[in-house]
Amino acid sequence: MPSMKTLTAALLALGLLASAHAADKLAADKIAADLVLTQATLIDVAAGKAVKGKSVVLKGDTILAVVDDKALKNYAPRKTIRLPGKYLMPGLWDTHVHFGGGPELIEENRQLMPLYLAHGVTAVRDCSGDLADTVLDWRAQVASGRMSGPTIFTSGQKLEGYKPLWKGTIEVGTPAEVSAALDKLQGQKVDFVKITENTLTPALYLEALKQAKERGMRTSGHVPVQLTLDTMFSAGLGTVEHQSYLLRAATPREAELTAQVADGKLAGREAVKLSLESYDEATARAAFKRMAAAGTAVVPTLYGSYVTAYLDKDDHSKDAYLQYIGKGLRATYDWRVQRAAKDGPDAIALRHAIFEKSAALLPILAQEGVSIVAGTDAGFLNSFDYPGQALHDEIGLYVKYGLTPAQALQSAVIAGPRFLGKLDRYGSVAEGKAADLLVLDADPLQDIAATRKIRLVVSRGTAYDRAALDKMLTDVKAWVAAQP
Repeated sequence: MPSMKTLTAALLALGLLASAHAADKLAADKIAADLVLTQATLIDVAAGKAVKGKSVVLKGDTILAVVDDKALKNYAPRKTIRLPGKYLMPGLWDTHVHFGGGPELIEENRQLMPLYLAHGVTAVRDCSGDLADTVLDWRAQVASGRMSGPTIFTSGQKLEGYKPLWKGTIEVGTPAEVSAALDKLQGQKVDFVKITENTLTPALYLEALKQAKERGMRTSGHVPVQLTLDTMFSAGLGTVEHQSYLLRAATPREAELTAQVADGKLAGREAVKLSLESYDEATARAAFKRMAAAGTAVVPTLYGSYVTAYLDKDDHSKDAYLQYIGKGLRATYDWRVQRAAKDGPDAIALRHAIFEKSAALLPILAQEGVSIVAGTDAGFLNSFDYPGQALHDEIGLYVKYGLTPAQALQSAVIAGPRFLGKLDRYGSVAEGKAADLLVLDADPLQDIAATRKIRLVVSRGTAYDRAALDKMLTDVKAWVAAQP
């Protein structure tokens, strides 16, 4: 017979086996995850409030769950990051950027991608340049994980008339050519259609809006000086790019001034000056109420306008951020600088007045229900409008000119996805949403400048801590410095 010692050992062994089996079963019952972010305060951007006691569970490029901290015991993450004292929110969107400057600047443009991520911008909306095919390829590469950078939404080539000022456009002069252009863009699965008015006739502009609407394509554009804003709203324009266009709707003289420009009796610049002189808030409010009812949004691009308006006060030649911008892209800044340098005192004063009155429309637009979509105009051509950093400058101006921090955040988190029909995937920290997140050292609902205090960025499920973000910036700086 076995000894008592042997029996005891056997029983202990059985107990240990039972314990191990129970542990294995417990582990098997847990839900696998890649990453958990816990102990941070969540920013509910839509509600404009901070929420404590929640943890975010990520699986691949998607938020698997947002749970009470005590429910984390139900998950088995490969990695957990504890973030006490930090604030967690969705990544930021810059919905008006440009990649361009010609094929020789493709690599300089590519170097802008890490600049966006390093500044917490996890998605951009490219509003057309002269590198459309390259950007479409980058869109696919980022989506498949073959290239790091913000998620790209793009218009592809813009629609314009014959012999346009801007390069990289599809030139159209007949309804049939508009149709062919939209066929091409639909074939490329562009995210929206960009239309500008440099040489496109007003009638054909409206035709393009009509055809795009019939196809279910979203539209975005500049506004022809020969058409009233109400005409554009009624025709279904999705977004007005650049808020200064809306000054036209803020005067009782809009129809009269527009007709004079259309007849060639008045220059567009002079019409803007007369609009300023006849500004009427009640008229503006009524127009913006109609704009909201029509579903037309505005992308203000205030920061780019601010820089140009005030070049007489700051020439930006000593900006530290220039060390991240390639020499070729920097050279594209010159045309605006040189043009502004020719302005005399009256023209400079008008620049200032146009910017200030345009910016002052922000709270009125918000009060009347117009969707304000944060966008900067950053990229080539637009002087000192720096990719990544400009988005923080942009929403900072929104607060300076009358929006609340919550409204400014909504413009940079919710309004862009809403315009593109992507709210099922973006715009909040919630189950099923994209794992594009931003962790801050301070509360952006209290101070919008907190969006600059970035501790961690998550892009499509990949987490970049402060050291990794700093390396992105260092690498771009080194690449730029190494160029001949």
